[in-house]
Amino acid sequence: MDHVPLSFSIERPDSEIARALIDELDADLLTRYPGEWIHGLHPEDIVDPTFIFVVARFDGEPVACGALRRLESDVAEVKRMFVKQAFRGKGLSRQLLSFLESTARTSGYRLLKLETGTKQPEAVGLYESAGYKQIPCFGEYVGNPFSLFFEKRL
Repeated sequence: MDHVPLSFSIERPDSEIARALIDELDADLLTRYPGEWIHGLHPEDIVDPTFIFVVARFDGEPVACGALRRLESDVAEVKRMFVKQAFRGKGLSRQLLSFLESTARTSGYRLLKLETGTKQPEAVGLYESAGYKQIPCFGEYVGNPFSLFFEKRL
C-alpha cells in the first residue's frame, strides 16, 4: 500500500496522545543524535492560542503528528513532524505536511520555516520535493552543526 488515507485533528500539545507521539519522536531523534539537544516544544507553546498541534490518524489510530509555531504575524515554523515507524514509506508525511500548509494558509501565514537535521535524509527529501528551499539558520538553532533550515512561501 503506497498511499494511506488519514484523518487530521487539531489537539492540545499536552494531551495524552500528543505526548505519546512526541515521546516516540524524541526517542527516534535520540537514536539519530545521541547526546544532542532536541529542539522540541517550549512550555509557552502549551498555552499559546496560536500554536497548532495536529494529530494524524489511520483507522482511528494516532500514527503521526506535526505542529505550527507562530514566529511573526505571517510566518510560522513547522515543528514536531513525525510518523510512527510502522507507517513510514506510505506517503503519510506528505499528507501531513500538506495539511499543515493548508492550515497555515487559512491561519494567515504566508511563509513557513523549519529546521531539520543532517541525519534525517528522508525529511530533507520530503521538504525539498515539497518546494522548500534551504535558507540560513534562524532562531534557537543557531550554532547547531546538525541543523538544516528551509522555508516555503505559501
